Amino acid sequence: MSDVQRYLLKVDEDKNGAQWIAEETAESLVSKSKSLIDIVQSLGEYINNEDASIRSKAVTYLSQVISALPDTTLSRQQIQVLCQFLCDRIEDGGAVSGLRSLQGLRRFNQDMAVMTFRALTEHFQDLMIRPHSQRLQILELLNELMLNHRAALKSLGDDAIVGITDLVSGEKDPRSLMIIFSVLHVIMVEWDVAAKAETLFDSAFCYFPITFRPPPDDPYGITAQDLKNRLRSCISASSHFASFAFPQLLEKLDSTSPNVKNFPNTPQKDVLRTLTACASLYNLATVSKWSNTLWDSLKDEILNVQEEDLAEDALEALQAIATRLGKDLTSTGQTTHLARYLKPITKECVEQLQEPQHMKAKPAGHILSSLAATSSIALYLIVKGVVPSLLTLYQDANSIASQKSLLEVMVQIFNAAVVLDETLGMAHTSTDADNPLMPFKDRFFELFSQALMSTPSEEVTFRIVALKGLTRLCQIRSYLQNSEIGMVVQYLDEIVLTEDPDGREDVKNEAIQALVEVSRSKPHLIIDLTFPAFMANLPDQPTKDQTDYIITLEGLARLSVEKSISETLIRRLLSKLEIVLPTDGPASYVQALLSTIDFVLSRRDLPTDSSLSSYHEKIVVPYVRKAALASVGSGPQALVEVTTLEILGRLVGRIVCALDEHKRRSVATETYTLFTQEGTPFKPILYKQDMPEKQRLTMILSTWILASVGQAAETLYTVADDVHIDSLLDELTRLALLERNPSIQHYILKQIALLVNRSSTSKDLIHALSIMMDPLKAAKIDPTSAIDVTPVTFWIAKALLLRLSNTQEVLEHILGLLSNKLHGPASARGFALLLAPDELISKQYGANIRLLAKQKVFSICVPKIAAGFRAADASTKPNYLIALSGILKDVPTEVTMTEIATLLPLLLQSLDLPDQQVKAATIESLVTISQESPAAVEGHVSSLVNRLLQAAAKPAENTANVRFLALRCLQIFPRRVKDSVLLPYRSGIIKGILSVLDDPKRHVRKMAVECRAAWTNMDEPDTEG
Repeated sequence: MSDVQRYLLKVDEDKNGAQWIAEETAESLVSKSKSLIDIVQSLGEYINNEDASIRSKAVTYLSQVISALPDTTLSRQQIQVLCQFLCDRIEDGGAVSGLRSLQGLRRFNQDMAVMTFRALTEHFQDLMIRPHSQRLQILELLNELMLNHRAALKSLGDDAIVGITDLVSGEKDPRSLMIIFSVLHVIMVEWDVAAKAETLFDSAFCYFPITFRPPPDDPYGITAQDLKNRLRSCISASSHFASFAFPQLLEKLDSTSPNVKNFPNTPQKDVLRTLTACASLYNLATVSKWSNTLWDSLKDEILNVQEEDLAEDALEALQAIATRLGKDLTSTGQTTHLARYLKPITKECVEQLQEPQHMKAKPAGHILSSLAATSSIALYLIVKGVVPSLLTLYQDANSIASQKSLLEVMVQIFNAAVVLDETLGMAHTSTDADNPLMPFKDRFFELFSQALMSTPSEEVTFRIVALKGLTRLCQIRSYLQNSEIGMVVQYLDEIVLTEDPDGREDVKNEAIQALVEVSRSKPHLIIDLTFPAFMANLPDQPTKDQTDYIITLEGLARLSVEKSISETLIRRLLSKLEIVLPTDGPASYVQALLSTIDFVLSRRDLPTDSSLSSYHEKIVVPYVRKAALASVGSGPQALVEVTTLEILGRLVGRIVCALDEHKRRSVATETYTLFTQEGTPFKPILYKQDMPEKQRLTMILSTWILASVGQAAETLYTVADDVHIDSLLDELTRLALLERNPSIQHYILKQIALLVNRSSTSKDLIHALSIMMDPLKAAKIDPTSAIDVTPVTFWIAKALLLRLSNTQEVLEHILGLLSNKLHGPASARGFALLLAPDELISKQYGANIRLLAKQKVFSICVPKIAAGFRAADASTKPNYLIALSGILKDVPTEVTMTEIATLLPLLLQSLDLPDQQVKAATIESLVTISQESPAAVEGHVSSLVNRLLQAAAKPAENTANVRFLALRCLQIFPRRVKDSVLLPYRSGIIKGILSVLDDPKRHVRKMAVECRAAWTNMDEPDTEG
């Protein structure tokens, strides 16, 4: 039996097996055990068979043999013969695949490429009625011919263009269209298309606009935007298309046909973006010829704006025209293409600005500024054509509102000048030609200064526009002198420091932002003028009730963008602290100064900051030492308040985190000594009894230091060389259990968690686990004492669970506590701690947090909580529900959804608990479930709507947050749950919400209105038929 017979018998039932037979034949050709003539002759009876399917399979067999051959197996003559053979049988399936393989061979020449192309074009009518998959192969063959044998096709001239346009017509498959647009683009760009421009243009434009939407799970990954981009590149490929493209595009833009106007603005956007592409790529003469026509058509989209996004696209098209006409232009003459384009535009815009408050005035300003930003010549022409009129109109304006509108247009023109500086690097000099704004400088400066400083403070928006104008004038390169910019800086300082803030916050904020902008180019002016003014406004001895320094510090903090400014600010704030601290002034002032320094440093890349060592030496060491000494009465008492220590700790942590490993190891040795020297009154509180509270407060700083040194703390935990982590954990546990100050206890517990979470040996982890199981034993405290050990247990549990160490044992233990009548309620609340984010136990501070920690804890806890709840007696059942809400609040939605069936009954029970935090967390979980899996809610609608309505309607029993969330959850139901399920409850819900409309909280009333509307607007069931 011949190979072809075996192939024909196999191909229908086993395509891979048939392919293997063809590959065997190819191997025999390579080994020369068979000749090409033998193989072709063996096909004889099959390729002449009356049955088309047999002919197709026989040709496919030959094509697969060819595709399996190495590149050098066939001679040029053999390739010629096979090419002719397949071209003659191109109407039979499989021939195209063989031709694709042949054209990729090195010996396939131009004559063969022409032969193949002619075969395609001569039979295109038959080929184009084939299924999508076969047409795709034909187009892929055409694309490969264009890629590998472009010169051969190009030599055919107009015949090739006509043939290709015939082949690419009438396609719908997105894969085919991507190929078609690529092939057409090559021809349009590289070939002489003048004689066939309309034919080529029509072959592409017939697909405009693209309305393709990929199906869900599209395997090809082709988007509508991909198709739009390629089609757009075709339409804009040649200036020869202009006489066809512009009229048809503008016709589609103005069309009122449903296919264009009612397809969510997409075709109009495509038209505008295609016009932009054409204006950018067509030649200068062509764009100039059509420029005024395009302006006449596009201006209404901007001046009579209906859709903001369409107006933006139309504006981009006008910008593209100006950019094209202004490219490489150096003349400011009125006869250039750009000048002729801009003349009617500036005329129209000035006419619209005659009535500054008219709706068209603002978009006219947008047009002017957008076009002015395209080139220095465009800016020159627009300034010369518009600014004199603007100044006259401003002088004659009879209202603040009109003046404000005109100032806004001037500011937009200034913006254009700034944009040119940034994008083109245009260096303005003092000559009119290089900077057209120069003749108007004094007038602008006077006008905007008066508008800002001489206008009543009630005119907030007017003054903000004036402020922005002055800021832009400062930003235009080589425009204002340093003395003039300095005057602007003084205006801004005065606004920030002296104006009454009531109702003027917007002006103050804009003034601070303006100072930030000026600081980028003129930092020395901020240092020389603003800093002295601001620092003088900071008191040395503020009164207890004085708070005006907060505004000054906020301004200074926001100004610290440039490095030179931020370094100067930190030095001056530290100097101010040195003055303030000895006076024992209000702690709130010290806290504000430290917070400002911390904010400034938070905006710096500290690890690469050259001043990092200085911050360590001037902030970390001295201020930690000052706080330690203050705790024993030898320093300013403002430093030993909880809030101050927290702010200072955060600041210290930020700096220490950025230090190198060597310096962090050095800092680690000071975790508890706090940089104090031997012989000073301060002593570390570890292993001491009955230490005063102020000394115990220093554990806040110790915690921040321990967190920030990271793994450097492993071998240097304390000042005593013989103290290791197990004894340190025992001591910290003792301190935590005996501590009565909640803030101090909180930070000691964090220390325990940090040590456990970072532990590197199994021995340490086993010891931590034993402390978690029995904290009293580890602390050597009488087991009969009434001390609550729950906080220690759960902080250690958190540390272990985040690193997924001993997960099963940890969860078994803490879940077992829920049934304890004495410690159960506290343990239930402890579950909220386990997965909650924490500033110190975080990746930033080197905590060991595993990626799947939340998922693992959830998957173990939920089934056990559900089982425990079912088995619990009435007195302990709430513990399980509280624990569940604590877990759910920090678990990702996609994880929660895996246990909906288990969760929903428990969540319903949780709504009956009096605990408001639990109830709020429960409703938030129900909101998520209702949005993600409404079908799961349908079986519980009756219980849900009643409980939620009760939660929303009882302000005496429920917090505003719970009432708001209950209404939000109810509002979601009509949009997610089937109407048929909800309709029986509709009237009751609408009636029940009436009482909530009088809720004492505004945001609750607002949500009640939205919720009632959602239920009122539900569709009635269809009762007809």
